[in-house]
Amino acid sequence: MVLKKIFLSFIVFLYTFVSASSLKAKTYTEQKAWKDLQNQLPEQYRLTNENAPQEYFWSWHSYRVHVDTYPQPQSTAKIILLHGVGTNGRQLSLILGHPLAQAGYETIALDLPGYGLTEYPSKSAIRYDDWVQLVNDFVNTEAQKDDRPIFLYGLSAGGMLTMHVAMQNRNIKGIIGMTFLDQQRVGVKKATMRFSPLSPALLPSMKIGAMTPVVKSIPLPMSLVSKMYALTNNKKALKIMLQDNTSAGNSMSIQFLNSYMNYKPKYDLSSFSQCPVLLTQPAEDHWTPLKLSQPVLDRLSVPHQVVLLPKGGHYPVEAEALEQLKKSSIEFIQSNLKH
Repeated sequence: MVLKKIFLSFIVFLYTFVSASSLKAKTYTEQKAWKDLQNQLPEQYRLTNENAPQEYFWSWHSYRVHVDTYPQPQSTAKIILLHGVGTNGRQLSLILGHPLAQAGYETIALDLPGYGLTEYPSKSAIRYDDWVQLVNDFVNTEAQKDDRPIFLYGLSAGGMLTMHVAMQNRNIKGIIGMTFLDQQRVGVKKATMRFSPLSPALLPSMKIGAMTPVVKSIPLPMSLVSKMYALTNNKKALKIMLQDNTSAGNSMSIQFLNSYMNYKPKYDLSSFSQCPVLLTQPAEDHWTPLKLSQPVLDRLSVPHQVVLLPKGGHYPVEAEALEQLKKSSIEFIQSNLKH
């Protein structure tokens, strides 16, 4: 029964994967999904024509990377925002990019390859390693512009991405993450995948599939392979995001999923010495609760702290959670500007 469900879902989503590029808006002013989503956020977190971020494309190899930004040349810091496998850059601009810009910081939200409005020559060729290298190169590009300190923020899979980048980049002053998922731990893989009881069969099969030419490029809906049903606790917001093929409704290749779940970082977390770390953990996260990030925190020797976001889901839209996210992020940035 489970295999039948997987097959039927795959057929339904295959068309979405193949035709995604033709349906994709060129800018977020043309996209309806995020505008519908922001109606589920508190009013002060909604964007208008007057306060929306500027948009541009950054060239990286054969990619055109979409960037949301609030440029503020006089600000004391720059914060680069990284989404996970169920969100995109504009959705991060909504919950943190714009609020931090209002507080006086320059914020930059990237659409990583395969997500958002970033353009790519071949979706099936994208690997998680590309995400790490792309962000590393973008940080270096920003660091060359001026000497302002750079902070990284990552939501969901973007949290661990911030650490993977910081392991090879000395320009990062601090990390703010909303979950740190060490996919080298089998328990984390099982807890975050959708059909976790089948993990003893699915995980080895994925590895084999990623090495098989005919199979490795097959797209899999992220809502099928992960617990995307727990992306947010707001039912209307969840429906909007699941119907958005630039975020939660997206599909990625078997090879990408394998590269993400089996990525080998530059060195062990116990040797991480780059910068302090803040975990902003949603208190009502039903996908990645605190216990999944705890093994990462336990191995860190750098200063680190945990702040709970009251009533917040994995992608928080709750007023109390968003206010705490903004407050704790500002406090973290300010405290680390002094060092």
